[in-house]
Amino acid sequence: MFESSSTMRINNLMEKALDVESLRRKVIANNVANVDVPHFKRSEVNFESELRRVITEQRNPDNRLPAILTNERHIPFYIPREIESVKPRINLDYNTTARNDGNNVDIEKEIVDSAKNQLRYNAYITMLNNSYRNLKNVMRPA
Repeated sequence: MFESSSTMRINNLMEKALDVESLRRKVIANNVANVDVPHFKRSEVNFESELRRVITEQRNPDNRLPAILTNERHIPFYIPREIESVKPRINLDYNTTARNDGNNVDIEKEIVDSAKNQLRYNAYITMLNNSYRNLKNVMRPA
């Protein structure tokens, strides 16, 4: 019962967000390390847009296209997804080229992304700590 509470679902989502920010930090570090490698294509982590899509689908179930399945082999138009099933994806950016050698890593953008990443990570840690502190206070005997 307690594991399915909204507090624990939010905590699980924040833990997943921390994992994503850690992965994003590794991807940014890889981009910075390869800034001088010819034909290197930068990578980026995609998580928030997929999470937003799943949350929107859960909030608006009426936007689904109805389908009549008359056989068990029919493929449904809509397969419901849970927030826990959303996983981060690492995408290569093939569309841009920053330099003549084919490398598209912009060091200034990577440094700004790194700073944003660190701020988000610290915010998630603070929120998670506050949530666990509140749980600890609630469970403390009187």
